[in-house]
Amino acid sequence: MALGIFKYGNKSYSPKKLLADSTKNGTEEAKPCQESMIENQKSTIQNQNLIYHWYALYTKSRQEKKVYQLLQEQNIESYLPLEKKIKQWSDRKKKVEEPMIRSYVFVKTSEKEYYDILNTNGAVRYVTFEGKAAAIPDWQIEAMKRINEHHIHHFFTEEKYHQGDQVIISEGPLKGFEGEIIKDPEGKQKVIIRISNIGYSLVIESPLVFLQKQRN
Repeated sequence: MALGIFKYGNKSYSPKKLLADSTKNGTEEAKPCQESMIENQKSTIQNQNLIYHWYALYTKSRQEKKVYQLLQEQNIESYLPLEKKIKQWSDRKKKVEEPMIRSYVFVKTSEKEYYDILNTNGAVRYVTFEGKAAAIPDWQIEAMKRINEHHIHHFFTEEKYHQGDQVIISEGPLKGFEGEIIKDPEGKQKVIIRISNIGYSLVIESPLVFLQKQRN
């Protein structure tokens, strides 16, 4: 069957030419679309290869909450342990939330967000060890979160305790976490969880029946 010539206005078109033009235009439109897909795939692969760790971010004095809020706005996973305290003024009392560890916010980041975090208003520097940002194990951050969530009596201290017996907490909200047995100045036995690289320890009270000695 012969293919005729189509006319539109003063111009004539053959089916062969129309097909060629259509194929050419489709290819040109598909090319940038394919390039975009390739770039998205590369970005996805790069993000999949990123390694995230928790770090301690040192902040300007009394700007912990401000820095934490700005990090949240950047969708950066962060943690600011707070405690409620009663503030006394001459004419009134007020319950306020204050940082448990002054001038620190904890952030979970990879190389991708590393410098963006440092550029956050109020941030000063990462806590470092041998010139590199010092990672904090996930379980130590999780321990702080659980202690806050379950209102377990505790306090943070910079006091340096002697190495004690290594124990695992076997019952309660902190089941499975590791710590050390120490004696406080009053001679009472307590458990400490050392927070890596920032010079602070988390001290909690835990019944001895909840503790198991670690085996070497």
